[in-house]
Amino acid sequence: MRYWLNQVSLMLSAVFVVSCASAIPPSRIGEYVSSEHQARDGAFAKIDQRPLQVGLVMVSDTADPGAAPNLPEEAFVRLGARLQQDLGRAIPVAIKEVIPADHIKPRMHGDWAQFAELGRQRGLDYLAVVVVSSTEQEYPMTLFLGWTTHSEPGFRRDNWSLLEFALLDLKSNKTLMQAEGRGWATLDRPSAPGIDQWYPAIYLRPQEDHRIWPPTYEGAPNTLRVVSFEQAAERLVLKLRNSWLGVLEAEPAARRISS
Repeated sequence: MRYWLNQVSLMLSAVFVVSCASAIPPSRIGEYVSSEHQARDGAFAKIDQRPLQVGLVMVSDTADPGAAPNLPEEAFVRLGARLQQDLGRAIPVAIKEVIPADHIKPRMHGDWAQFAELGRQRGLDYLAVVVVSSTEQEYPMTLFLGWTTHSEPGFRRDNWSLLEFALLDLKSNKTLMQAEGRGWATLDRPSAPGIDQWYPAIYLRPQEDHRIWPPTYEGAPNTLRVVSFEQAAERLVLKLRNSWLGVLEAEPAARRISS
């Protein structure tokens, strides 16, 4: 009986941790795109032009008080290039270019005008906005070498990453589609380098035994962020693909009802 109670307790703890992690980091898209511009369901499917010719705006957001440092510039550019390809495979858009977001700033309740102006400058009627943010925490941890034969003092760092997507129709001032992808990864590292066979090591969460070895001790926190955001990107693209498939499946049913 005690065994089963322990198992149930562990399962409930895992559910609690995952549910808490789903709200970390907090959503930031509302600081850029107001919810007042949300289009009605099915608005995207009613646009005849497919694929839409779209500019991708990658916004690196660190304005929240609990925000972690975002990706290094090179990794941020690679993330944009990856999404430029993957978004077109998930939904009917053709990303013409990745547009610098240097002048895009968060505002309370969002600021549509700055995207409208950006679209006007680039000659684009549609923009795909991806807001990139993350949160981290680090705490002391005893790291074991091998099995339990030896241990070293060290640290564990958790990174929660978030990619928030919004497809903007600048002609009608409407948001056609929104989705988010979240990632979670952990870095274990000793207090000092020197045990490269075992640490530093990164693994995916909620829990996965597979380890990823950063190329350097000093650069391990940046590798952690790259790994976490890769997970967020995969989940974002999957959600968008499933959402669009749902739209396609609903179209024949809607035509049958109308006829």
